Amino acid sequence: MTTVKPKKQPQRMCVSCRTRRDKRDLVRVTLKDDGTLVVDPTGKMPGRGAYLCKDINCIKMELKAHRISKGLGAEPGEDELLKFAKEIENL
Repeated sequence: MTTVKPKKQPQRMCVSCRTRRDKRDLVRVTLKDDGTLVVDPTGKMPGRGAYLCKDINCIKMELKAHRISKGLGAEPGEDELLKFAKEIENL
């Protein structure tokens, strides 16, 4: 009799709170070639990506600390950060 092993879930780290969670529990933010931030609901868009928790407190911490710029390797503008924060809140 063989036992079936449960499938491993990919783990990612939130750039804001630095907690490791399942990939499906986080939101991927992608930096496009033109420098705009885009929320990537599929997790498969091309470009450099970073992961954030869907928790509003984590998003607020990110807006203060700007850790996503280090994760993406570029400095998004303040208006870009506010725009994408509203997109994540709507998810």
